This record gives sequence, C-alpha cells and structure tokens, in this order.
Amino acid sequence: MRQINVKNETSRLKTVVLGTAQSCGPTPTAEEAYDPKSLEHILAGTYPKEEDMIAEMNAFEAVLKKYNVEVLRPKLLKDCNQIFSRDIAFVIDDVFFRANILPDREEEYLAIQHIVDQINPEKVVELPEEAHIEGGDVMPWNNHIFIGTYTAENYSHHITARTNKLAVEQITKLFPNKTVKSFELRKSTNAKENALHLDCCFQPLGKNKAILHKNGFLVEEEYQWLVNFFGKENIFEITSDEMYQMFSNVFSISEEVIVSEKNFTRLNNWLREQGFTVEEIPYAEISKQEGLLRCSTLPLLRE
Repeated sequence: MRQINVKNETSRLKTVVLGTAQSCGPTPTAEEAYDPKSLEHILAGTYPKEEDMIAEMNAFEAVLKKYNVEVLRPKLLKDCNQIFSRDIAFVIDDVFFRANILPDREEEYLAIQHIVDQINPEKVVELPEEAHIEGGDVMPWNNHIFIGTYTAENYSHHITARTNKLAVEQITKLFPNKTVKSFELRKSTNAKENALHLDCCFQPLGKNKAILHKNGFLVEEEYQWLVNFFGKENIFEITSDEMYQMFSNVFSISEEVIVSEKNFTRLNNWLREQGFTVEEIPYAEISKQEGLLRCSTLPLLRE
C-alpha cells in the first residue's frame, strides 16, 4: 500500500502527482473554455503551445527531482489537457479525496486510477455528487482546513464557481477535530477579478508567512481573519495584476524551499529576504490557462 499523508502546504514533500502537458490537444474553441483567462488567450490568438508547456513542466519536474521527490505522472490521454492535477483530487491527513469536478473532466481522474489503486481503499473518499469541490480550493494547514467557496444563489450560473457549501459541510463532518474555515471568493467573467480557486488569491508559506490578495475575497472580515491569523508583517499582499499572473500559486517543496515563476521578481525578492530558497522556473505559458505551480501538483506525502 502506498503511504499518503498531507497535514499542511509546506512540510517536506516526498511524493507528488505532477500533471502532464503531453497530448493536450488542439487550442480549445471559445465555447470550450473553462475560465475567463483561457478564453482571453483563445480570442487573442496567444493560447499556449503544447511544446512550450511540456518544456515548462519538464523544468518543474527537474526541480522536484533535485530535492529527491518521487514524481508520479498520470496516464496519457489523447488530446486531453491533464496539466492541472490539483483539480481532480486532494489529500488531507491520510485521506485521499476524489474531487467532484466539472463533468467534462471525469477522464482526467481515470488517468490517475493506477495511483489511486495503490492507496488503502478505506482511505479513498468520494463525496456525494451534489457536493462540488476542487483541490485548488482546499488547503490543509495543521489544525485548520482552509476552503474557498461560493455560496450565492447564482452558483450554478458560474462556471468559475467550483466548491459549494455542501462540500464544506461534508469536510467539516469528516474532520471533527480540525477547524474548517471557509472563504467566499470573488467570481467574475473578468480574468483580472476572478478568483477561480482559493489558491488564486491566498497561499500559506513555511515560517508562518502567506501571500494574499484582498480583492479575491468577497467578505472583508474573512480576509481580515487571515491577516490576523498570519500577522500583517508576515503577509505579502499582491496587486490585482499580480493575482492575474498567479503570484499566489507558487509551490512549497519544504518550509525553506519554494518553486516560483521566474518573472515574479517582486515576490521572489521578498521570499529571499524572508530567508527562503527560491527555485525559479519558466511557467508563464501554462499560467495563460489560469493555473500555475500549485495547480499542477497533487501532493500525496509530506513528511
């Protein structure tokens, strides 16, 4: 049986499922776009090319292996975008959750079935169909579980609304000893204002720091709660343009080591000032699909 355990976002990573950009298919049509940022690039003719995205993911894999992380990959599906493995599943403690994602993406999950089959079946949980949840909205943080959600009545009209109230209630029931804290996210068809997932406007880092974007949160008190939780002096506040570029979607290999996009100069300088080792890689093409480093990973085991 494969051991799984994830208690937070920053403990030393041992095993991860990294998505793949191979055979991701032709540029989608405008109607096929799942998010406003992809749509923007489809219409502008700047949608990323497969070979560029493969090169970016190879750079990511090389950094992970440099730190002796076991890197697992999904089975290849022809003409299917399999980059964002975070969307399809997530781990909290020693429990593996199958995410309830957009129905069109069902086959992406089947492509990691060979990995799921190695996990104790008693620890594999599928929430009821009406409990919508994606891994980008879920952040285990020791005794807390942070979840991004959208509970307004027009939920079903928003393709960018990915996690609902029922899912938050289910997770709360399953972890009675943890504090589950949900945050209402701003959903918009304008890519500059849309927080697709919680990790698009917030991410905790080792040494109790965090990246935050105030406008990603619909309720100011909820944003303020995070500021108080981490301490104002420990927070790197990003602008709406930096949120659009996915500044908060970096990825921690450990409490000391963070993988970041090489163009995030302001952030990367701050991280180094805080004492982090920053591994810079190119990931700007993949970011055109409103996803970045955290979105491409599904951690199974952290020490």
